[in-house]
Amino acid sequence: MEIYHNPRCQKSREALAILEESGKEFTIRRYLDDPPTEDELTDIISKLDIKPLELIRDTEKIFKEKFKGEKHTDSEWIQIMVENPRLIQRPIVISGDRAVVGRPPENVRELL
Repeated sequence: MEIYHNPRCQKSREALAILEESGKEFTIRRYLDDPPTEDELTDIISKLDIKPLELIRDTEKIFKEKFKGEKHTDSEWIQIMVENPRLIQRPIVISGDRAVVGRPPENVRELL
């Protein structure tokens, strides 16, 4: 298992606590410091079974200033997230061929 984690985010910290309490092995990826590649993000979106736009945090300042109201292809939205990882919803927990967005953090329990 792997968690895409932002330690400054309350929901991300709560999801991390759920993983720690589970006793299962997992790795932590601080995705703001180590952003996913285009292939990695494409794989995550596939595991989440969503459209790329659904993974974007549209409340972020950078989204409002640069991308609000714009139309892009799925691959373009993925590239935008790779270049601006702050736009990626958090936390994301991945286990094998499944993934969940930890909003609410209890969603993580689906993978345990």
